[in-house]
Amino acid sequence: MGVLATVRREWFIIGIVLVILSAKLQPDVGVKGGPLKPEITIAYVAVSLIFFNSGLSLKTEELTSALLHFRLHLFVQSFTLVFFPLALWLLLRVLALTTIDQWLLRGLQTVGCMPPPVSSAVILTKAVGGNEAAAIFNSAFGSFLGIIVTPVLLLMFLGSSSSVPFTSIFSQLFMTVVVPLLLGQVCRRFLKDVLERRKLPFGAISSAVLLLIIYTTFCDTFSNPHIELDPTSLLLVILIIFSIQVSFMLLTFAVSTRSGSGFSPADTVAIMFCSTHKSLTLGIPMLKIVFAGYEQLSLISVPLLIYHPAQILLGSVLVPSIQSWMTAQQKVGKRSTLQPI
Repeated sequence: MGVLATVRREWFIIGIVLVILSAKLQPDVGVKGGPLKPEITIAYVAVSLIFFNSGLSLKTEELTSALLHFRLHLFVQSFTLVFFPLALWLLLRVLALTTIDQWLLRGLQTVGCMPPPVSSAVILTKAVGGNEAAAIFNSAFGSFLGIIVTPVLLLMFLGSSSSVPFTSIFSQLFMTVVVPLLLGQVCRRFLKDVLERRKLPFGAISSAVLLLIIYTTFCDTFSNPHIELDPTSLLLVILIIFSIQVSFMLLTFAVSTRSGSGFSPADTVAIMFCSTHKSLTLGIPMLKIVFAGYEQLSLISVPLLIYHPAQILLGSVLVPSIQSWMTAQQKVGKRSTLQPI
């Protein structure tokens, strides 16, 4: 029973391992021009489906309730989409002097450019008892912002304007990301009651489609004899990712709890998770579009594939500690307001 429960809970991470192994064993199936025809089924159908699903599941009415907390939103979005990519860019200037695989380092930079995820930051904020409405708003708003900002950041930090076809990238992003997302939101208006009654597994649907995208990405890699993944580089990248997550969580905690910050303990919880988490669901399809035709696409994707389970693992481990800190802070706050003036 314990094994089954673990498999049910961690099915997506197990799925990532299985699809990569399947791609290694039988790369011809998902390769470009192969039986799956990923240049059509993945590039257009699968990516569109993920964003249509996102549009259908985003509760617009929940966003409006958290809309007025401007300082918190500004902090989270500027940390995620300005400070994070810049800090990684500076770190990678140093790491470029080491022997770590340069494509894995480029992959680390792509992680910095990603928007916050729609699910994990909200789930962990809710588990702790933090400001859930703010977490929902920043995850959803960050996803919308990311559609425009992330490709620009990716091209700014990683692409040279001479080799990157801006027009075709943005037209494909518009057709496979923006249009399905808006269609999903329109459909939600008409199907709202049905969707809330049925409680459809939106997260599971997106994750299943994502596994297919990851599979075809690695099929391309394993069918190319020139690409090899250096195990030492991979291990170092895993250590760097955990170090980045811990450092940035501590940094957001320190900034949001300093006196005069104006953030409550519940706000701090939302800030810590939303500012440091990155979206795999939006990230992999975007990398697929922006780096289409790159032989090393899967190597660029590896750091993001590691970052996703790492942020959930680290967040889950920290939930009890953050929860006890928040409860203690709230008790102190109540005591100080009850004291006579």
